[in-house]
Amino acid sequence: MKAVADWRNKVNSHRFTTVAFLVLTFVMVLEAREMSSQDAKTKYPHMAAVEEYLMADRNAEIALARSAAPESISHDATVLVLGQHGYETAVEGRNGFVCVVDRSWMLPFDNPEFWNPKVRLPACMNPPGARFHLPLTFKATGLALSGVSNNEMLDRLKAAYNNKELPLPENGSMCYMMSKRQYFADNVGNAGDSHLMFWFAQGEHMAWGADSPDSPIDVHQYSPQPITEFSISVAKWSDGTVARTNQH
Repeated sequence: MKAVADWRNKVNSHRFTTVAFLVLTFVMVLEAREMSSQDAKTKYPHMAAVEEYLMADRNAEIALARSAAPESISHDATVLVLGQHGYETAVEGRNGFVCVVDRSWMLPFDNPEFWNPKVRLPACMNPPGARFHLPLTFKATGLALSGVSNNEMLDRLKAAYNNKELPLPENGSMCYMMSKRQYFADNVGNAGDSHLMFWFAQGEHMAWGADSPDSPIDVHQYSPQPITEFSISVAKWSDGTVARTNQH
């Protein structure tokens, strides 16, 4: 009988050890997932040093900005580059287009990579697009470089639109975002698609069939700007090579 009792004690002890191990493993997995989720949310909790957003090679930034549109358009465009105190004109253009590399603070305000210094968003705007978008870029960049939080930036941009300090888009406002060297986020890198952006005062976007199943028109509703933004994928990068056409 003693032998049976000893055997039962060993079995029960083994079961307890196994259950305890499984419970511990499960808890560790949950903690790891939670930490990973928290890391993703807090990887870029605030602005990095200004120097991390700058490109040391001015000519490289000019080339990157121009890569947003086909050379036939960007070659004669005005080009802006980011300096310590904001954007500066690096090249005076002749065709009314303006090319610039937007930084991470032009992403949606709830984007976890809002302060990611690696983000590079080359855009080349037509004249009405530049008259709409550049004041917003300058205002947002000035706020970012002054050290305000993204929430405060959002509030100030909303106030600027409410007070009519920032313009709404004119008819025909658009930009090219066709650079294969664009960098939207760490999880996609340069994998964002080639697309065109069209800006309108906020309205009935469904008149375009936007956001309908299989529609090539994707609506981006910015939170501070009272506008509707259409993103339309195109089949080529600015250098003429084939691009995938998933919606951005």
